[in-house]
Amino acid sequence: MFYTHCLNVILVQVNPGETFTITTEDGHIQCIQGPAHVPMMSPNGSMPPIFVPPGYVSQVVEENGVRKVVVLPHSAEFHPSMHPPPHPPPHVPHYMHHHHALLPHPPHPVYPPVPGTGELPPQFIHQHPPPHVFQEQGERAGSAEIQEEFFCSVCGLGHLSSAGSSFSCFQSAVLSWNLPVSSQNGESHSHSPAAFTFEVAISNSGKNGKFKSVYVGEELTITLPDLRPATDYHARVSATSSSIKESVSELVSFTTESCEPDCPAAPKLINRTKNSLSLQWKSSNDNGSKITNFLLEWDEGKNGPFKECYYGHLKQYKLTKLSPSTKYSLRLAAKNDIGMSGFSETVTYYTAGMVPPAPPPPVLVEAGVTWLALQWSPPSGVSSEDSLTYTLDVEEEGSGYGFQPQYNGDELSCTLRNLRRSTSYKFRLFAYNSEGKSSPSEVVEHSTNPDKPGPPSKPTTKGKIHSHSVKVDFCKSFAVYRMGFFAAGSKWDTIYSGSQREHVCDHLKPGTSYRMRVHCVSRGGESQASDILTVTTSAVPPGPCPTPCLAGKAKPKEITLQWGPPPVDGGSDITEYVIEMANSEQEERRQVYQGAAPECTVSNLLPGRTYCFWLRAANRVGFGPHSDRAEISTAPGPPDQCCKPAITCKNATCVAVSWESPACNGAEISEYRLEWGQVEGSMHVIYTGPCQSYEVKGLTPATTYYCRVQAVNVAGVGLFGETGVVTTPASVPAAVSVLQLLEEDQMEVSLPLSTCLAIQWEEPCCHGAEITGYNIEYGEKQLVTVGRNTSHILENLLPDTLYRVRIQAINSFGVGPFSHSIKAKTKPLPPDPPHLECVVFSYQSLKLKWGEGPSRALITNPTQFNLQMEDRFGRFVTVYSGPCHTYKVQRLSESTTYYFKIQAYNDAGEGEFSDVYAFTTTKSPPASLKAPKANQLEENTYEITWEPLQPMKGDSIVYILQLAAGREFDQVYKGPETSFRLTGLQTNCEYRIRVCAGRQSQDAAGSQELYGPYSPSAVFSSQKQELESQCAAVPTELADSKKTLHEERFIAIVLLCGFAVVAILFAVVIQYFVIK
Repeated sequence: MFYTHCLNVILVQVNPGETFTITTEDGHIQCIQGPAHVPMMSPNGSMPPIFVPPGYVSQVVEENGVRKVVVLPHSAEFHPSMHPPPHPPPHVPHYMHHHHALLPHPPHPVYPPVPGTGELPPQFIHQHPPPHVFQEQGERAGSAEIQEEFFCSVCGLGHLSSAGSSFSCFQSAVLSWNLPVSSQNGESHSHSPAAFTFEVAISNSGKNGKFKSVYVGEELTITLPDLRPATDYHARVSATSSSIKESVSELVSFTTESCEPDCPAAPKLINRTKNSLSLQWKSSNDNGSKITNFLLEWDEGKNGPFKECYYGHLKQYKLTKLSPSTKYSLRLAAKNDIGMSGFSETVTYYTAGMVPPAPPPPVLVEAGVTWLALQWSPPSGVSSEDSLTYTLDVEEEGSGYGFQPQYNGDELSCTLRNLRRSTSYKFRLFAYNSEGKSSPSEVVEHSTNPDKPGPPSKPTTKGKIHSHSVKVDFCKSFAVYRMGFFAAGSKWDTIYSGSQREHVCDHLKPGTSYRMRVHCVSRGGESQASDILTVTTSAVPPGPCPTPCLAGKAKPKEITLQWGPPPVDGGSDITEYVIEMANSEQEERRQVYQGAAPECTVSNLLPGRTYCFWLRAANRVGFGPHSDRAEISTAPGPPDQCCKPAITCKNATCVAVSWESPACNGAEISEYRLEWGQVEGSMHVIYTGPCQSYEVKGLTPATTYYCRVQAVNVAGVGLFGETGVVTTPASVPAAVSVLQLLEEDQMEVSLPLSTCLAIQWEEPCCHGAEITGYNIEYGEKQLVTVGRNTSHILENLLPDTLYRVRIQAINSFGVGPFSHSIKAKTKPLPPDPPHLECVVFSYQSLKLKWGEGPSRALITNPTQFNLQMEDRFGRFVTVYSGPCHTYKVQRLSESTTYYFKIQAYNDAGEGEFSDVYAFTTTKSPPASLKAPKANQLEENTYEITWEPLQPMKGDSIVYILQLAAGREFDQVYKGPETSFRLTGLQTNCEYRIRVCAGRQSQDAAGSQELYGPYSPSAVFSSQKQELESQCAAVPTELADSKKTLHEERFIAIVLLCGFAVVAILFAVVIQYFVIK
């Protein structure tokens, strides 16, 4: 350890593994263990005396103006440049200070909240500087005494120093501790700091109070923040590692210092007037020092900086000489002997005000027929922050009721509805605040608008209706001002507005229907429209048509023309069109079309020629003028029909075809198309190109073919020529196209599918020569020749073997090609029967098992089993067939021998049956008896009776009676009788009895007994004779009531069944006679 002296404060640094001992003013000794910083006050600035243990000396060293006291062993030499002491006592753990670059990243400690704070979790700040390096030296004498002075033993598991606290202030405290030292055989062993995990727990409710963990980590010094001022705390630290069990230090107590008070709550308003505000407040937490004064500040109602208005110990104050209706902001602070607290939240209060002045009169915003919209402004001299309400009074002209309130609220506008039209109203306005009502505003007068007039009468036409004009009269209208409308279609346009009662509508379209209506307009608005007048102008012949144009593409011998209607139809629908044609404009025109359709086709023309066309339209009035001339040309023509092609056979599958070129009709032939087929009416194109010959290959021998040729140019496709016919010579047969394997259900005769394969094929084309036979190839190119049959059976094959099979046909020209190969596999041999055994015997069932496999068919099993049993006629019948390996035969007789045999089968067929197996059922136990009955004969004597059972197939029946006074039953009787007398029972004791039946039989093994289940227990109590006679009447009455209840239930069931039968009969009658 060393001391740092600065002015009158001496800072004592206690290194890890060391203990600093001081004497307090009251004479107590306090031990502070390192690492820690201990500040000490020196009254005269001198270095205090340091008392060291035996074998150690203290030396004062001054470096950089700082004096330090270093404690060293007595035999060690000290140099001022050496900062670390040579070696601590043997019991002190060796603490090596590593270079910062080699230090591993410290683990993240766990920071639980500090008990008593209840707010933020503490952030532990390590404030001790890096400790000095202690170099290892030999052990010194007297180490045991130093060990007892610096350390305490905990539970004999190791040594952990008590936690020490330093820098304890009003909100934080620094806790530090030493590494635990274990002692073994009188020797001390230190540990590395990284080998331990420390947990710090503190309590503010006494040494025996509840401790709460606030830190978990590997550091030796922590800082506890956010503590309560002037509070007693108790702390302890525990260390755990992988090699040493948990060690707990002694308790360390410390008290936080007092501080300034907490911020008080804002002052509350208890009374106010126009010139004063009365305030009151409560004290805050004094944090260990009594509150002596309160400081109240205000902004003087100027919304500026705060100034002091009160300082004293009272908890209320009255502000006087204030302005009315003024806002004042205030805040409060508390002071004790330590200092001044922070200020409370700023609060705002208002002084009482005055009645508002008279507001200005309301202003008219908009007027309607039955409503008026008004608005107004606040009274002058009133702040915008003042809360005002308004009352609007209204007086109707000539009503005689005076002013009546119509609106009350804080808005600056309102709309009055349900008023009379064209009526004058008077208005006045009042303003309110919390102090009262103002004087009324000036009285103003506003009027509602008049209403619009009614609809006028229907207008009429005057004089003749022309094609472009019409005169309209609306003299029967009652209004002075009128507005006329007309509409073409559905859109209405204004054509006149004035005071005249007639109007000439010109610039109209001939033959068009117009609708007209009239509105009346007055100061009150516009009336509804009158009834509609419909007028149709006279029609005229249509105008010139647009020039006809070509529709689509021109053809060599015909042209399709199309056109649109004339822009002016003359007021009547177009009824027909006329097309005139000429070779030129000077030649005579001739009519080629007359009709209502807007298109036509002109035929019988020459290819590549130009023609002139004219168009005119007609309506119900007459024809219109001709259109402008249209010049349209025809297209070139396709080639002529080709001649019959020449055909030459080169071999049985190849033919050469050639042809001549036809006339091209004005356009060069670009290609030829050759059609080919076996049917004259169903041929397809096999060649397209400019050549005049083609070889057709891949033909079928001995087959007749047809062909024809067609020429093509830019104008189109010519007609096909005559059809040529040729027949190819005969050849070897074609390949077999259909080859298949016959399944078992397709065979007429049953075959051993393990050694045989049945195949079938379709006869191929013979190519002009009759087929004489077939070659079948299978296996390792084994070849077999058959006749003209289309099926064959391959025999003597290997079981469960895959074969490839193909076939070829034979005729007089030779052998044809092989067909495609098929894969066929022979089936395996049928399976052998499995071993059959009985795994569970019963008196009415036998569970049989065979083979190895699951008891149920969980997966698809290719092997099936057929289990048969011998019936009473000596025949074996199948009782189970399926993939399972177990089966339970039920509904059997007891002690009877049954005979079984089993067979296995799969896709290969059915195997042989096994030998006959014999299994015998067991004997059945007797049935359960009813509960026995107990009849009291004497005071402690009872006769127990139970129902008898008949002998079972000659076997006698014996009974076992058991009696229980507690939980365990004891046997009291065994024999063939159905009753037994119990004696020597205790009085007022409850007993339970039960009985079971047994079956005695004789066989080769000797005498055997088979017992059934026990009956239900019967309970009875041994009582005196008098009490028992009184209680005996109760069961009799219960039995009678139960018997009556059973009879009533039986009658109800009979009635229900009768009703059901009658309902069914009625349903049958209705179904048969009524529905059918």
